[in-house]
Amino acid sequence: MEITFIEKKFDEIYAELTREVMAVLHDESLDKKQTNLRMKPLTNTKQILENAIESIKLVQKVGDEAIEKG
Repeated sequence: MEITFIEKKFDEIYAELTREVMAVLHDESLDKKQTNLRMKPLTNTKQILENAIESIKLVQKVGDEAIEKG
């Protein structure tokens, strides 16, 4: 499995999330409550992606170790 390719794709998604976050933060028509409501899904998505990439790296590490032993 090519981890660098996966990380590159995740970086692209992070960049898009950052653009969305900045758009919400700069939208002066939103009050604090609306801003928070729009930020929550973006924050959750980022956390899910971070957890996913860490899981993928762990699986890769375990797989590499198994190959070395076997």
